[in-house]
Amino acid sequence: MRVLLIEDDPMIGHGLWRALEAHGFSVDTLREGQLAQGALRDGDYACVLLDLGLPDGDGLGLLRRMRGQGDATPVVVLTARDGVGDRILGLDSGADDYLVKPFDFGELLARMRAVIRRRDGSAHSLIGHEELALDLTTREVVRQGRREQLSAREFALLHALLERPGAILSREQLESRIYGWGEEVSSNAVDVLIHGMRRKLGATAIRNVRGLGWRVPMPGTAPPARE
Repeated sequence: MRVLLIEDDPMIGHGLWRALEAHGFSVDTLREGQLAQGALRDGDYACVLLDLGLPDGDGLGLLRRMRGQGDATPVVVLTARDGVGDRILGLDSGADDYLVKPFDFGELLARMRAVIRRRDGSAHSLIGHEELALDLTTREVVRQGRREQLSAREFALLHALLERPGAILSREQLESRIYGWGEEVSSNAVDVLIHGMRRKLGATAIRNVRGLGWRVPMPGTAPPARE
C-alpha cells in the first residue's frame, strides 16, 4: 500500500519511512509542499502523512488546495501544534485526522487504518464482500472462512482490487498502487504477483480481462467469454 510522507525534519522523516516500510507500506517521502502537489497529481496514494511546518509554506495551504481540487486522499496531519484551536483548524481545513508529536507509532498505524477504512466506505476492518475480503488490521485475506497472511505487495494489490469489486484495473494502475519511487519494476511483476495470489485463493479469485487488466468479480458472477 502506497503512502506519501511530507515531513521537513530529515531525522523524523527517515525514522517514519523505515518504520512504515517495515510494516509493509511503500513510502514516498518529500520535504516541500510544492513538490507534493506534483506527486499527488501523478501518484495514487492510500494515505498522506502531512507535517504542517514545511520550509516553503504551511502544510494547511497544501491541504486546502488538495480539497479545493477535489482530491479526497485521506490525510493524517502530524505536527507539534497541540492547541485545541490548531486541531480544529487542521480538521476544518480538510484533515481526516490530527496527531500531535511526539506520538506512538502504533497509534499512527491505527489512525491510518481508520482513515483508509472510511475512504473505502467501511466502518470495520474488513473490505470486500462475503466471498473474498481483506482485513486491514491483520493484513490477512479472508476466503470461505479461512484466513491467510499476505506479503506487503500482495496486500497492496488485493486492496486496490477490492476497493471496487468488479472494476477493471490496468497494469499501470496496479503498479502505481504497489510500488514507490525508485523501485525497480519488471515488466511481468504484476503477473507474478497475481499468479501467486491465484495459487493461494483459487484461479477465479482474480480474473484477467484481455487487453485491459484484472478485476475481482462480484459475488456469484460467472466470467464472460472474453476473460
